[in-house]
Amino acid sequence: MKNTSSISKAVIFMFSGMSAVIKQLIPRVLIIFLTSILSHMAIAADQSSDVSLKQSVNAAYIPLADHYAALIAFEKYRSKMKHADFTLSRMKSWPLLRAYFLDGQADMAFVMSPLAMDMYRVSPTFKWIGQMHRDGNALAINDLINQHVNLPKKREDRHPDEKVANAYTKVKQQMGRPSQVGVPSLFSTHMVVLYKYLKDHGKTLGIGRGNDKDVIAIAVAPPKAPAFIKRQNSKGIAASFEQSLPWADVVETQNFGHVAWYSKDVLPWPKGHVECIALASDQAIKDKRAAINEVIYYIHQAGLDIEAARNEGGQAIIDIATMVRKHIPEHNEQAIIQSLRIDLNVINYQNLNTEKPGMKMIMDLAVEGGILRSPIDLDAFTDESFATAITIQ
Repeated sequence: MKNTSSISKAVIFMFSGMSAVIKQLIPRVLIIFLTSILSHMAIAADQSSDVSLKQSVNAAYIPLADHYAALIAFEKYRSKMKHADFTLSRMKSWPLLRAYFLDGQADMAFVMSPLAMDMYRVSPTFKWIGQMHRDGNALAINDLINQHVNLPKKREDRHPDEKVANAYTKVKQQMGRPSQVGVPSLFSTHMVVLYKYLKDHGKTLGIGRGNDKDVIAIAVAPPKAPAFIKRQNSKGIAASFEQSLPWADVVETQNFGHVAWYSKDVLPWPKGHVECIALASDQAIKDKRAAINEVIYYIHQAGLDIEAARNEGGQAIIDIATMVRKHIPEHNEQAIIQSLRIDLNVINYQNLNTEKPGMKMIMDLAVEGGILRSPIDLDAFTDESFATAITIQ
């Protein structure tokens, strides 16, 4: 550090000007001690100066596999960022995240695409600047539904065929009313996936209500989804949820539910369907462009790190799980590893630039299914200037 050497020289000069008698009165160890203290003060001043040159970038997230790349970017690259003082704010629910971001308390937010589009319809004060992952959610069912399905033992053999759809109808007949399926938000990609799955098999989805439907979707915050299944199990009630990974894996690894199918098989799309996306406020884009750009770059790099660890396996994927669990301890290591299995490939963190055709597919299905009131202008919604080359695979 440049200040360190100059202060050390100043100390030496100060003592060199003293008479020999005074020098003898001051122990050499004291001179070394003072020099060391002043040097550390200089280092701290340098570091403080470096931090003061950075701009704060706060990002709001939900504890999901969808947002792992942001957590890994924070753990591995935050100290390397030259423009951004990157921080994360964990939200308990999607309504809270929505309010937090639109109130200007975060520069960025990681949000499910239909919810982001509904937010934009109400308050067009931000832009879509990238994706957090592709694919990545799943349907979990309890034993009372699985008794009508009899899922294959191996997860790779489970597909979105008609069995679960038919089971919903049988359960409705037995109960005299539709069962409930928990989704993270009624404005979620999960709703779009569920609507498409049921439509493909001639079944219907109620949004919050609808006794004439085959199954009714209700909002259940992602961290509460396993407890939702457990509670229904204890009451002897058939139940399911469609949530982001690894929550479906959590219920299976802890033996109180089953992964029925993965969203990538319901919404097949080149390189994976659009799901959670990265948003930045117009104000942050205007005032902190270099810092926001740097955060996106390192999120994309972290995504590649996750992909490399998935391919390598062993300690590499355990290290990823360890970093994730610093932020989301309730994601057990086994559930994280199961969610990231390369042989299943049910979520990926590549090709994270904006992609309007993939977003349009989600938007059109959401409008068709009554999940969104109306389409939005995707050109106005999208800012493609934050794209990186490294994420393209």
